[in-house]
Amino acid sequence: MQANRAQAIPQNPPPAEADPILGILRVLREGERFLVCSHSRPDGDAVGSMLAMGMLLRQMGKRADLVTADRIPAVYRTLPQADAIRTAMRVHGPYDAAILLECDGLERTRLLGLEPFFAINMDHHLSGTPWGQVNWIDRNASSAGEMVYRLVQAAGGTVTSEMATCIYTTVLTDTGGFCYGSTRASTFQLARELVEAGADPIRIAQDVYFSTPAAKLLLLGAALGNLHREGRLAWLWVTDEDMQRTGAAEEDCEGIVNYALSIAGVEAAVFLRELPEGRMRVSLRSKGQVNVAAIAGSLDGGGHENAAGCTLDGPLASAVDAILNVMRKCLAAPNGSRR
Repeated sequence: MQANRAQAIPQNPPPAEADPILGILRVLREGERFLVCSHSRPDGDAVGSMLAMGMLLRQMGKRADLVTADRIPAVYRTLPQADAIRTAMRVHGPYDAAILLECDGLERTRLLGLEPFFAINMDHHLSGTPWGQVNWIDRNASSAGEMVYRLVQAAGGTVTSEMATCIYTTVLTDTGGFCYGSTRASTFQLARELVEAGADPIRIAQDVYFSTPAAKLLLLGAALGNLHREGRLAWLWVTDEDMQRTGAAEEDCEGIVNYALSIAGVEAAVFLRELPEGRMRVSLRSKGQVNVAAIAGSLDGGGHENAAGCTLDGPLASAVDAILNVMRKCLAAPNGSRR
């Protein structure tokens, strides 16, 4: 592939490989310049997997541009080569391919200008669909970072200490500190291999969980002041005024929903954040009896069985009623919402 031919998606892309990893490696080996993206409002998996993918491409002698629509959260800016990720609203080629990590479509990135490029779609969410020209969807993977790790192995690449640090961060954060249903024996084996490759689990955990900005704690206080519990369901919220008053950034909302989920006897939790325009961003969490990915998917959102999200119309009171009605029905159904 030549970069000057990358502005248009092939009308007849090559047939899918029996092994999607081989299909991705074929594209990577033939190309020279690649765009690496993940979803908007990047979390630990998005940031770590993008950085690890960029490291692999550079090992292969390729050029990699890493771009997100939103800035990366402060807790992940200490990751190796984090300054390689550029924030922009539009991308410009030419690129031999765009590698999109855990996105269920181009719009999930909130980046403009992606449509012309050959798309490699790598996803591990339940909501993942084969929308790209090359698709690798593994719903059993703990994180997108785990998929990048397997790609590195298949490519014969080297898992450096910097790459291991980034991938370990993806595993730690996307399993909720090894608490979500995506945690398996193989997850701990992967964590061991990453530590052996140079990842420092203590330092990474401290950077992720013990580097909280004061504004986030003030926002948490506002959210806990709105905490409600009804049997196995708990919910809390913050208003846009709360965000302004505490000086919190969007990234400071991450993890607040887990405080509601941590209540003894609660099986599912909801956190709502009021956006400046009045819509509500909703985070859903489950201890396992409720498939919140299915709930979010029915509301044009997505995610994992135990961690998902969506956006609802306001005002706050109607959005709370709407999501709670759905959650109550799922909790009342036999076996919750395990479909």
